[in-house]
Amino acid sequence: MKKRLVKLPILLVCVCVLVLAGCSSQQDTVSGPAAVQSESPKNSELIYATAKDINDINPHLYTGSMPAQGMIFESLVENTKDGIKPLLAESWDISKDQREYIFHLRKNVKFHDGESLNASAVKQNIDAIQANAAKHAWIKLSTKIVNSEVLDEYTLKLKLSEPYSPALIELSMTRPYVFISPKDFVNGGTKEGVSGYHGTGPYVLAEHKTNEYATFEANQNYWNGEPSIKKITAKVLPSGETTLLSLQKGEINVVFTDDRGTDSIDVEAMNKLTSSGKYQLVRSEPMNTKMIVANSSRSSSPVSETAVREAIWYAIDRETISKTIMNGTETAANALFSSNVNYADVDLKKRDYDPETARKMLEQAGWKLESGAASRTKNGKKLSMQVYYDSNSPSQKTQAEFIQSSLKNVGILLELNGEDSTSIAKRRSTGDYDLLFNQTWGLAYDPQSTIAGFTSESAYLYTTKGIAKAANLYKKIDEVTLSTDERTRKSLYADIMTIVHDEAVFIPLTNGKMTVVAPKNVKGISFKQTQFELPFERLTFE
Repeated sequence: MKKRLVKLPILLVCVCVLVLAGCSSQQDTVSGPAAVQSESPKNSELIYATAKDINDINPHLYTGSMPAQGMIFESLVENTKDGIKPLLAESWDISKDQREYIFHLRKNVKFHDGESLNASAVKQNIDAIQANAAKHAWIKLSTKIVNSEVLDEYTLKLKLSEPYSPALIELSMTRPYVFISPKDFVNGGTKEGVSGYHGTGPYVLAEHKTNEYATFEANQNYWNGEPSIKKITAKVLPSGETTLLSLQKGEINVVFTDDRGTDSIDVEAMNKLTSSGKYQLVRSEPMNTKMIVANSSRSSSPVSETAVREAIWYAIDRETISKTIMNGTETAANALFSSNVNYADVDLKKRDYDPETARKMLEQAGWKLESGAASRTKNGKKLSMQVYYDSNSPSQKTQAEFIQSSLKNVGILLELNGEDSTSIAKRRSTGDYDLLFNQTWGLAYDPQSTIAGFTSESAYLYTTKGIAKAANLYKKIDEVTLSTDERTRKSLYADIMTIVHDEAVFIPLTNGKMTVVAPKNVKGISFKQTQFELPFERLTFE
């Protein structure tokens, strides 16, 4: 059998707030988050502010904080800038028919409770995940796994029903294919909950006070070496002014993107902090595409028309959003995926900002603007739609207001609705929307995960199923997941991206980057391929 490594571009993550608090070498414990000190001794504490509690961080479910889960739990392989690399598996072999994967595990790796990480523990975890298969249907690998088999103490075989080229990529994700001590299982599994959170990662959960804070301590027995920063605290703070004031008071001092995909403070505040000379600003490469998702299947809405969706695309000035609203932290996007995403360097029709073209398209589609009217009409129906945005995101609200004004300029009325991210996700999964703000999954997940969502009711089924070529689109998606030929996969992905681009169901706004603002004495700031995390274990103080 032959070893295969998958190369991927760099991933970026999304906005929480970190903090560093100095602890003297004599201080044993801190019962709650400490205030930031003027100096950072060797045994320092890092405190990041998050807009929500870490919640239940059972890694086989989806309610928990991904930054927290990333500190505690690990996967067999790691997705890096240079491709898939070993993590808990030192190496692996793939059968010629690509249906069997044999993983050779590291020896002497322990869970936080002292249990050994071996092939039996890995199998128990995989079986527990598969026992809750309906919950994991969004990740196609879960539908391909036939079984796992212990070959010896440190060797495990994973058997698939058919070839699946993104298998290693999906095994590297923050959840669900990560490992928790079998002693934490409830009733022999994890779908009914867990009794503890003991992983193999660089940090151990030490204390959790719901909706206040959670503290993580360095794993002294970590197989890859004890982290430099000995304590990390996640402090729950509302986004916006409260977080900014906490920064200014020295209660927190690092901000980055959280796992809601929104900013804890606005760009102006970030720039003010860095211009003071006390902070550094570090940005990743493009990691995702922020976009407006259109419901092509909503026949009662004008958004079901391709011409209307294209007109909206032409009417939005993405350069202004990038430079003015996002203050240059994100770049204008022209397609669903940026060109640095695997398979996404495709020649697609470019739709630059052109309100006159938008007006002509609407006229040709029968949408007329009568003199003095606020909106266009067709057959007595107004050209009016609703858009939903995350009410916890200052930038989304500003963008929504800007887009509302832009569309009014071409005769489209847009009603704005701010809701929490959970409500918006529910609308997306039920089809109860005309337009809504969203973003692609990110470099480690794309294009395969976002595209897999085209056929999923919990993701983008309502976005795609109303287009003329929906059946052909879904057929190509099925084919690309089964293909074992690289040239064929490239061609199929190009066809898939062209279909949704021509139908304008995903209207791109900007390519998002992860931005970290931190004190200048923080070293080792970098980005992981898996979204919504930072590699805290790599950070040090100067």
